[in-house]
Amino acid sequence: MKNRLIRAIAGTFILVSLLLAIYVNQNWLWFTAFVGANLLQSSITKWCLMEDILAKLGVKD
Repeated sequence: MKNRLIRAIAGTFILVSLLLAIYVNQNWLWFTAFVGANLLQSSITKWCLMEDILAKLGVKD
């Protein structure tokens, strides 16, 4: 369950930031890059901040 939520949250952040970049300001692409960098970092280090946040909120695996 937690992995599905992490993927859904990351995908939502990316899509929303792309829409904001198109309709509001291109600087929102920095947020897209930030999410992508965090995804890459978590694949290398096997640590994910969103996983820790969800665990503190009580979401089970």
